[in-house]
Amino acid sequence: MWCYLIIGESKSVLVQSEPLPDNARESLSTTGFQATSLGNAITEINRMVGHFDLFIQFQLSDETIAPDEQPEYLDTEGRAKTKAKIFLGHTSNLVSSGLRKTIRYLVQHKMVDVLVATSGGVEEDIINLFGAELRKKGLNRIGNLLGEIWTPSKIIHRLGNPIDNPPSICYWPTGCGCFYCGEDDIPIYCPALTDGSLGDMIYFHSYKSPGLIMDIAGDIRAVNSEAVFARKTGIIILGGGIVKHHICNANLMRNGADFAVYINNAQDHILGKIKLTAEPVKVYADAPLVFPLIAAETFAKHKKDINDRYFPNCLLVELYVW
Repeated sequence: MWCYLIIGESKSVLVQSEPLPDNARESLSTTGFQATSLGNAITEINRMVGHFDLFIQFQLSDETIAPDEQPEYLDTEGRAKTKAKIFLGHTSNLVSSGLRKTIRYLVQHKMVDVLVATSGGVEEDIINLFGAELRKKGLNRIGNLLGEIWTPSKIIHRLGNPIDNPPSICYWPTGCGCFYCGEDDIPIYCPALTDGSLGDMIYFHSYKSPGLIMDIAGDIRAVNSEAVFARKTGIIILGGGIVKHHICNANLMRNGADFAVYINNAQDHILGKIKLTAEPVKVYADAPLVFPLIAAETFAKHKKDINDRYFPNCLLVELYVW
């Protein structure tokens, strides 16, 4: 077992660690307190992504064909390739923290299928890269959005597509990615895009060049369709509030999600948003503390090439198991 520590300004140190017992991770589930919840969360997310092949994830072929199964899911080969659609929701403060790099890693490698964020989660990602330079030039990033109706997800795509900067979360979903475009990209939905700096810029710009129209209904139909037309869904909620409600309500339209992990310090009421047959996990903890550990034991565990080539000046602990 090797432990890679990427710390400080482009410094990489290879440290050989003592091998952990084979049951070290499994023992979390029987440790007690929030360690048990952490271990259960790792298990639940591994159920979403699959234990052996990350990009096959959940296999529908493991289940018996239901009498009312849709025609496209009757073929054995097609069922084997059907995966669970994974929704990841996060609040803006997590992007302002170091967790931004973990979220970017998952999006970069297409380990999640749908991303739902608050307004700050979008603008902080972009402002962290270019905010000072744009502000000095008096560019507020929305002056070229007039002339047609825009959904929030399309605005996010327009902001992220041309920045050409791999450390950004918004850089990696290169296509529009929304449900109706049919592109194999990750859509980023933000139901409250105006609740932040972007809203301020839209407000100021409306006096100089009125006419920008934002189509909220287009995105609510798109994100709901992401869930409704998915054969299986898994949800990972980091934080709470509007991103949790947006993802959960989308899954309510399909009678609930099949897999679910919540990481926050609130009391959650899920009422019909998770299926009765699911085994949801709630971790009462700060997401920046536990989610990198969860990601390392789930998504990244299935991928050997986990060195971060594009953002070396971060703090990241990755484990290789040979």
